[in-house]
Amino acid sequence: MKDKNLKKRPPVVTILGHIDHGKTTLLDKIRKTEIAEDESGGITQHIGAYQIEHSGDKITFIDTPGHEAFSAMRRRGAKTGDIAILVIDSAEGVKTQTIEAIKYIKEAKIPMIVALNKIDKNKATPEKIKGELVKEDVLVEKMGGEIPTVEISAKTGEGIDDLIEVILLVAEMEELKTNYKVKASGVVVESFLDDQRGPTVTLIPFDGVLKKGDVVGTNSTCGKIKRIESFRGKKLEKVLPSQPAFLPGSFSKVPKVGEKFEVYEDKKEALQCIRELERNKKKIKKKKIPTNKKVLNLVIKTDVVGSKEAIVDMVEALPQDDVAINILRAEVGEIKNSDIELAEASDAILLSFRTKSKSNLKKLADKRGVKIVSSDVIYELIEKVRKIINLMMEPEEIREDIGKFKVLALFLDKKKRQIVGGKVIDGEAKAGALLEIIRDKEKVGEGKIINLKRQEKDVDRVPQGEQCGMLYEGKADIEEGDTLKIFKTEKRKNKI
Repeated sequence: MKDKNLKKRPPVVTILGHIDHGKTTLLDKIRKTEIAEDESGGITQHIGAYQIEHSGDKITFIDTPGHEAFSAMRRRGAKTGDIAILVIDSAEGVKTQTIEAIKYIKEAKIPMIVALNKIDKNKATPEKIKGELVKEDVLVEKMGGEIPTVEISAKTGEGIDDLIEVILLVAEMEELKTNYKVKASGVVVESFLDDQRGPTVTLIPFDGVLKKGDVVGTNSTCGKIKRIESFRGKKLEKVLPSQPAFLPGSFSKVPKVGEKFEVYEDKKEALQCIRELERNKKKIKKKKIPTNKKVLNLVIKTDVVGSKEAIVDMVEALPQDDVAINILRAEVGEIKNSDIELAEASDAILLSFRTKSKSNLKKLADKRGVKIVSSDVIYELIEKVRKIINLMMEPEEIREDIGKFKVLALFLDKKKRQIVGGKVIDGEAKAGALLEIIRDKEKVGEGKIINLKRQEKDVDRVPQGEQCGMLYEGKADIEEGDTLKIFKTEKRKNKI
């Protein structure tokens, strides 16, 4: 028996794909706004939610960042949507983040639409890319599968209407319905701390209608809704299912991105649920770092929670065989005096992503010897951390075997020095190289080649098959019949 209270709701569409394949430009064209030009480094730095209306039907879009640093954010974005659009540059084809995005879409178990972008390029080969997708187990309609493809140009607008029509068709087949009369619940898409307006949240309800005055709570925080704004900043009184909304100053603290939210009868009920969850949480074990290992201590400050999560994930994923990474604090908000004090006390570096700091705090950091590393693009910030680790790593001594020498005669034997004669039986002998003395297949000592003489002339090197005299220096004595293994070493700086 069908529930009479169930009504159709707009689809929530997630945009995924490789960096620079045109995801944000596509959204710009759809909603006729210019967002891409304002983004640092030309890359979307946060998940944004937007809603459009097409011939009376509404569609909500979630734009996820495309750079590899945002894998966690992309994964969360895919799980938030009803339908995923996989954007691929028709001239470049399937790339690293394309494959990752396919994985996340499959994990989320939501329908996929492939948008083959930039078909206005001369090098565009959409048919070839359809073949590449088969290798990733993505069978599009023209290759015998069920996944629709649309050829588009986000730059010129070609194919955009077709893409929207396909989205609405897929949404119709999915039969997206919800109960508008139940208490509202949904997901936190983005959150950050605004200096003027307090904890600020972007969310999307999937069930029920969210209204001004409702008490909302997540697993970590709660509050009463004081103001609701649309993604364009327009004041709203209520939020319908699938509609993105902006809530400034309603929560007591910044909620975690990806958390589910619910509407409660009052704040007391919300706090009771949060406290119960806190009691059931397992205690986080402190990171154990070997005493003989170098440690890079970090204090991380970011503008929004999504960025914080991405940066922490990327930093912790860096190789730590030689230098351990210890994150002392990771918070949303501007740099404060307490951050500098913590960094000074623990000899830590302060990582700042899109956060502001007052000039007096910068002077305080300089005075106390606290280094602030900042960037407006996450992968650049991670690259700076990588360089710091490389500088901290001890150089590795590399040995290179260059030849073997058979001792045939002894000419002079002084304290720690000998002149020997013999033949280079493998590789070459080099003046200044090191050597090992091998006798009866065992190493009996080592030393250095001070000089080489051939036909009574000093030479720098003697090739295989030639005989020469050698001035050796070392603690162990060379005997006739010994084999000398000749090698050189150099110190190479390790890199991650």
